Amino acid sequence: MKKFVILILALLCFSCRREKEDTKHTDTFTTGVIAIAADESFAPIVQQELDVFESMYTGAGVVPKYVSEVEAINLLLRDSVRFAISTRRLTQKEKTYFESKKFFPKEIKIATDGIAIIVNKNNTDSLLSVNDLRKILTGKIRSWKSLDKSSKLDSLLLIFDNQNSSTVRYAIDSICKEDCFTGNLRAQKNNAEVIDFVANNPNAIGIIGASWIGNKSDSTQLSFNERVRVLAISRENMATPENSFKPYQAYLALGKYPLTRNVYIILNDPRGALASGLTSFMVSDKGQRIILKTGIVPATQTIRIVNINDDSN
Repeated sequence: MKKFVILILALLCFSCRREKEDTKHTDTFTTGVIAIAADESFAPIVQQELDVFESMYTGAGVVPKYVSEVEAINLLLRDSVRFAISTRRLTQKEKTYFESKKFFPKEIKIATDGIAIIVNKNNTDSLLSVNDLRKILTGKIRSWKSLDKSSKLDSLLLIFDNQNSSTVRYAIDSICKEDCFTGNLRAQKNNAEVIDFVANNPNAIGIIGASWIGNKSDSTQLSFNERVRVLAISRENMATPENSFKPYQAYLALGKYPLTRNVYIILNDPRGALASGLTSFMVSDKGQRIILKTGIVPATQTIRIVNINDDSN
């Protein structure tokens, strides 16, 4: 009889625990409300994806948190969100942490993005080598005259979004490499503020995500934001018009533009609920077509290669 009572109590406790879990997570594959975290560099893309997703599934509500890449991963680690968009995969330490909690996140590549280098419209410079960009990032070049003796500009001010962003991490890991990230630098809060600052300061040079520089009025994605000038970048030590490329979609896809990075969804959704539904949508034909229209390269869609003759930006 005593064993029977203990068994009943155990079943009741298990039932209560399951009931609490069920009330905490009420979303399904296409319904409910969840929060997600996304690197702020991809806010224009994510918002377009969410607008279409929620119009298709009217019972679904997704609350995006546009934050730095560091914060997006931290929110995932704290289980505050089950879906994050990042330009890096999880580290082994992060994977081990998840595994200790019996979680096994998935990493799904959804796009290839570029890092765009922008200057003021009145700046006549149009070409830059990766080597010169490295010297700017490490403080070895601090003046526009060091790049072009005929330049009417003097001191150079480098502008980026914020110190925990994926753009800064890319600059440190992929451009600076073993050198220190230093020089005449200034951090803003986000990519939009970088564009504003560069548009209003002739000496500034900005580093932003390529999805922010598209001309919204141009459906062909063959022109850029008219408020700033987008530089062509060369892998060679000496930048020339022949070996330098702007972050056009075709050049990203063909690997001609040197400053590229992958974009991932990191999904930690063992229940297969709304976070999984959103992931499924973003990797579907419709979701990938949305990425195609933003000017970066979707992971699974074929892009149209066209000849580009750009003298305006």
